[in-house]
Amino acid sequence: MTDYTALIVQTDGPVARITLNRPDTRNAFDEVVIAELTRAFTEASANPALRAIVLAANGPAFCAGANLNWMRRAADFTREQNVQDATGLAAMLRVIHDCPKPVIARVQGDAYAGGMGLVAACDMAVAAEGAHFCLSEVKIGLIPATISPYVIQAMGARAARRYFLTAERFPAAEALRIGFVHEVAAPDALDARIDAMLKNLLSASPAAVSACKRLIADVASREVTDALIAQTVEGIADIRVSAEGREGVRAFLEKRQPVWLINP
Repeated sequence: MTDYTALIVQTDGPVARITLNRPDTRNAFDEVVIAELTRAFTEASANPALRAIVLAANGPAFCAGANLNWMRRAADFTREQNVQDATGLAAMLRVIHDCPKPVIARVQGDAYAGGMGLVAACDMAVAAEGAHFCLSEVKIGLIPATISPYVIQAMGARAARRYFLTAERFPAAEALRIGFVHEVAAPDALDARIDAMLKNLLSASPAAVSACKRLIADVASREVTDALIAQTVEGIADIRVSAEGREGVRAFLEKRQPVWLINP
């Protein structure tokens, strides 16, 4: 993969690890971080050898939101410049959310504002016990607009009504309670929990995992209609006649491992 200045991108067999690596600025966003995350996830999405991605960070914070210097530069932007600036952030989040590979957020420290958008754009999230979360935008007269589709999807509208409006800082246990993260682990157990998730992901059909991601996006929040039912019928028929669908069923009936099985 391409060299990066704000990230460390490593591949370990079928797993890519994309790590925010600006601990001195608490891994806050600027145009460089946004561009490099977009590029890293675009490259990982297109790599057929990869089966899963871990989004991580170095230092005490996962991501503190917007970089202060970036905010200073943006303070005098015109509306048109602000639209262009926000479009870059939106594109980055969309690339992560729409990645055909499963993405796990490894949240070792605080995630604020846009950092919460990063976590929400991932498929799964595991947080360290000491991590805290905050949607702080209203404190400085802004709103979490660009990240809102992902954060509301992750925590639900009811929790968003509280945390968008109050900008309260809340701990990992509360993030777990409202469904924003899937697990909370002791800091020294964080990697073991990530590895357990990866083991499950790598035991599954990569084509089926990718199709499941599309299925969730297609079905979530939609009314059950004849059209939706027909779409799901077509979906199961398509996967049953696919190469991996046929291999998975044969392996199950023959009591053997499918060809895609990888032990990390």
